[in-house]
Amino acid sequence: MDSNIFDLIKKANDTTLNRHGNLITLERAVFLSWWCDKGDCAFCYMSTQKNKIKDPTKARRNIYNIYAEAEMCKRLDWNIEFLSGGYESFSTQEIKEIATTIKDITGDGVWLNTGITDELGEYGSEIKGITGAVEVANPEIHERVCPSKKLDDISNMLDTADDLGFKKAITIILGLGETLEDVDYIIDYIKDHKIDRVIFYSLNPHKETIYANSSQPASLYYAQVVAQVRLAFPDIEIICGTWIDNLANIGILILSGANGITKFPLFKMFATKYGKRVEEEVKWAGRELKGTFTDKSQLGPEKSEVSPDLDKFIKRYVKESLKNKY
Repeated sequence: MDSNIFDLIKKANDTTLNRHGNLITLERAVFLSWWCDKGDCAFCYMSTQKNKIKDPTKARRNIYNIYAEAEMCKRLDWNIEFLSGGYESFSTQEIKEIATTIKDITGDGVWLNTGITDELGEYGSEIKGITGAVEVANPEIHERVCPSKKLDDISNMLDTADDLGFKKAITIILGLGETLEDVDYIIDYIKDHKIDRVIFYSLNPHKETIYANSSQPASLYYAQVVAQVRLAFPDIEIICGTWIDNLANIGILILSGANGITKFPLFKMFATKYGKRVEEEVKWAGRELKGTFTDKSQLGPEKSEVSPDLDKFIKRYVKESLKNKY
């Protein structure tokens, strides 16, 4: 084992603690719809669904369900990572309305990850930042894997977001064929587009996609990428996603520079051995967790404190969180 990787991680950890303190956030992407008009990203679950969905409007989530999820995130002190939906699932006006209501519920503006748009000027203080789904840490692979999401269009949108005073984020999935050398590309991209936040995910190999039999990236590879980005940008916010079958990644990713962790089925995992494991990983990385994955008292009443329209969804979320599915 190359001892350099441990030196790198130690430096990244020291940098994170110095610049950001020891708080780790729990982040949750709130999905708006399972429809994506583009539907051709090679790794994406939505690409397997596009031909099966006859009526895109039926793939939209019930609006009150979305608001109830936001209310539950507030109760449990989770951050909303961003609002996420496939292309053409909601209009700009509808997204603005959803974001405004969620801001009213949580008290915090939301990040968007709803595709490339030239209508950013429609948004106001309900939006905190704009996320560009760069996805692949290598432009040539990006062209192959995300043919309809042109990098130039993503870059232009992020530059416009900057002009309008919004924060900027990018998402990167590791395990799509990139190598450690491609970290330079990520670093240049962050510099060129003044990115405030990077969200890393590890590949989740979905059935029916070309990555079905690929493995998820190794934990120390993932950690090395994160550590290099942390050292290049001490002040940037880094969120790391890992799957329920890879919870052991969490500790090393935190030590490598993560400020927050994401990609968990919150209500299924809540107060189970897996929810406890997440909290243990954070604790043993020497950090303090913002929010809870285990405290049942934080779930609150089975009725909404926002609107009776949300009651049945709140009840369902609370019940699901109390059921031990594992």
